[in-house]
Amino acid sequence: MPGWLTDLFARYGYAVVFTGVFLENAGAPVPGETMLLAGAALARFGSLRLSIVILVAIAGATLGDNLGFFIGRRGGRVLVERYGAMIGMTSAHLAKFDQFFERHGPRTVFVARFITGLRVLGALLAGASRLSWSRFLVFNALGAIVWATTFGVVGYALGYSWHTLEQWIGRSGMILLALVSAVGALVILRARWRVP
Repeated sequence: MPGWLTDLFARYGYAVVFTGVFLENAGAPVPGETMLLAGAALARFGSLRLSIVILVAIAGATLGDNLGFFIGRRGGRVLVERYGAMIGMTSAHLAKFDQFFERHGPRTVFVARFITGLRVLGALLAGASRLSWSRFLVFNALGAIVWATTFGVVGYALGYSWHTLEQWIGRSGMILLALVSAVGALVILRARWRVP
């Protein structure tokens, strides 16, 4: 594990996990997943407790995503409606986007948590859509619990091999991002062909 990361945890402990995960899930390009993995790896060495690392990550992810949702709801929708046509997002496309989130939004919120890049944008997009906050909240919390527990356990299990851990997480996240991007591109192209 890099020395700067160890020093950061030595000074601030669980707050590093919370802040990193919170900011990433609120939409900031911060390595929250790395902070969770590092906290879990340090729990392996006895510096932190794994259960607390996971609980702090769940809280940070849930609160951060809710902030991202409300930012998307307040500002994202207005920006898309005003400037969306510049990037090909017409009102007809926006209506299809809303329909997609109405049908698949909760699952999308849950799955986006595990995909690099979408974890940062998922809540903002859900907020910009017409997805209800109560549906978002339930699937957001479920996703946070599963994500934090999974990555916390993986970080703890591979704590002695930080390099392997970084490679494994980085590759799997990038592969999922590439797959989701390809599917998204196909959906957008299909929508453009259907909508005049």
